[in-house]
Amino acid sequence: MTKDDASYLRHIRGAIHQIQCHVQGGEAKFMADEMVQDAVIRQLSIIGEAVGQLSDELSEESPSVPWTDIYGTRNKLVHDYFGVDLQAVWDTVQQDLPSLLTTVNALLGGQDDL
Repeated sequence: MTKDDASYLRHIRGAIHQIQCHVQGGEAKFMADEMVQDAVIRQLSIIGEAVGQLSDELSEESPSVPWTDIYGTRNKLVHDYFGVDLQAVWDTVQQDLPSLLTTVNALLGGQDDL
């Protein structure tokens, strides 16, 4: 893993942690609070951008992760922001981010200091 990959993985992990903090109030609060929605969408965009910068070698190390789909989500959020489906965002946060965090932590291993 390159130093750049480790840095991008740490950005992904940090964004996931930020999202987890933002959604602690639950789904109803998320759906009702535009500031929380904006914060979560921003962090998802950061995740997608960081994924887009990962080396092909690193992506190939974990083929079960839908790296292309994650980057595609970023493109949808950034370029089609009027068409963002908040339920889909919530579902992504609840269903997909926990396993992504597990994978990122495994890939980083003891390389937190790079």
